[in-house]
Amino acid sequence: MLTVNGTELNFSEQQTLSQLLEAQGYEENRIVVELNAAIIPKAEYRRTILQDGDAVEVLNFVGGG
Repeated sequence: MLTVNGTELNFSEQQTLSQLLEAQGYEENRIVVELNAAIIPKAEYRRTILQDGDAVEVLNFVGGG
């Protein structure tokens, strides 16, 4: 089980953070990701393998004026 923004999800083994974000419809250039209370640099998304019990928080940038 994986928690994404407070919602529990089933996930496939050996899924990367980048794969999760793509499956959830996020654009990597417009978000910041926190994994288990630590901010993950964008360069690490493709190398970060998610584990059972991980908590992911995705923050979207919103423009305005």
